[in-house]
Amino acid sequence: MRLPQPLLPGRLVKRYKRFLADIALDDGREVTAHCANPGSMLGVAIEGARVWAHEHGNPNRKLGFSWEMVEADDTLIPINTANPNHIALEAIEAGVIPELTGYAQIRREVKYGDASRIDLYLEGGRRGKPCYVEVKNVHLSRAPRLAEFPDSVTARGMKHLKELEAVVAAGRRAVMLFIVQRSDCARFTTAADLDPGYARALNSAAAAGVELLCYDCEVTTSEIVLRKPLDIQLDRT
Repeated sequence: MRLPQPLLPGRLVKRYKRFLADIALDDGREVTAHCANPGSMLGVAIEGARVWAHEHGNPNRKLGFSWEMVEADDTLIPINTANPNHIALEAIEAGVIPELTGYAQIRREVKYGDASRIDLYLEGGRRGKPCYVEVKNVHLSRAPRLAEFPDSVTARGMKHLKELEAVVAAGRRAVMLFIVQRSDCARFTTAADLDPGYARALNSAAAAGVELLCYDCEVTTSEIVLRKPLDIQLDRT
């Protein structure tokens, strides 16, 4: 996935009101940028951290800048939670996720469950039964080489897991795909101390037949590319 260009370097002054971030750019300007991440951003919204922002150049936009990336733990980490859907779609179309090859058509935002929309719906081709793919963004890493999800309590995430279980019960295929927007992790687990309910729900979903996949990314200031699968280690507490 190509990132908007150019990206302007600076330092994070503060992130506030969920969707706003003040950034001191290296060119001397201090700007307020849109932060496309509604979560807690634990471990990445670090005041004083090296960040990169995009200037839109559109006078009709309320905010002229978007915060795109941060450097934490000597690693580049994109912060936009919408990125993983685009990354996953590109990767599936390119055939680089073996578990999700063999389908003739991919659709986005298909209605299912209780007033929900599945991120990616795969159908046709040699696989037979359709596949529902829910995509989650992962950026949290509190221990070396370990990616974690979620970074705060996520009732919406638990709802999605229950709906994926219902998909499996109906005889269809369901996949929970975690996209780690960083390249310094080798393993993935649930952050059970931050949201024990989600950890239990993921265990339940896996036991019910929901397939779990986790891939990391190669990240530069110009693009994000799906790279390799990570070992999934569920928290059994």
